[in-house]
Amino acid sequence: MASTTASAADAPERATEVRAKGRLYRGDLGMWSWVAHRITGVLTFFFLFVHVLDTALVRVSPNAYDTVIETYKHPVMILFELGLLAAVIFHAFNGIRVMLVDFWSKGTKYQKPMLWTVLVLWLVLIVPAAISLLSRAVNEFFGG
Repeated sequence: MASTTASAADAPERATEVRAKGRLYRGDLGMWSWVAHRITGVLTFFFLFVHVLDTALVRVSPNAYDTVIETYKHPVMILFELGLLAAVIFHAFNGIRVMLVDFWSKGTKYQKPMLWTVLVLWLVLIVPAAISLLSRAVNEFFGG
């Protein structure tokens, strides 16, 4: 009776890579883009959830609403605002890239250049925003 499976002796030699220690997955930039897209989506969702709750607070207790809004005016909250802006900008641009990869016939061919474009656009927008927000935070924190 003939067998359709090859024996271990017939199998070709495979080059084995040495796995880097301390890393679970040796993915490339695309894998990190996937991870960042999920994280920024979850962060944006939680912001929207908190925003709906604190806005709804005005109906329950206007004084409590005013207290929460005063908390948001603290200079440390500007850092959270910058983080939110960075997350939303990356998530939006990367979402467009994901749609192009999914629905454009040449999307998979150009996914790496599109990812680099997303990162460049993100930097072009986030650097001036960071300078503006951080200078405002420093002025408010140190009384400028």
